[in-house]
Amino acid sequence: MRRVSGYVLAGALLVLPAVTTQGGVFAQAAQQAPQKTLFEGDAVIQAFSVNPDKTADYEKVISQLKESLTKSAKPEAKQQAAGWRVFKNATPNPDGSIVYVHIISPVVKGADYSVLNNIYELVQDPMERINIYNSYRAALKQPLFAIQGQLVSDFSKP
Repeated sequence: MRRVSGYVLAGALLVLPAVTTQGGVFAQAAQQAPQKTLFEGDAVIQAFSVNPDKTADYEKVISQLKESLTKSAKPEAKQQAAGWRVFKNATPNPDGSIVYVHIISPVVKGADYSVLNNIYELVQDPMERINIYNSYRAALKQPLFAIQGQLVSDFSKP
């Protein structure tokens, strides 16, 4: 069984891929699809710390993700959208950052949960992809954790 720290590190690598520049020209990182983000548990809880002055940018990317999932021709994308919720913490962290928590339940087995991969399914223009990538990258202060697991008790059922 993989350790949670492995998922956190993998998440960090997925949301903050290396960007290279050459002569002031944007790198191809935003044009290339990041690795897939796959989950195996019944549900996932992910938390991301967002820079306080970039919450509108982060929420715009999340809106683009929702649009991409709901407009996708892939049936699993619509299932993903139906089970994906994003919450904004009501109070900032001591450093001013804002925590966003993604709760995904149920997990669609085998579906890619990479934010950028899903957006790139809909957005084909390379410059728009670069803008989305840069906006997303600048908004994220850091991924905090990703927990996935199996349901062990459902209090709503007798």
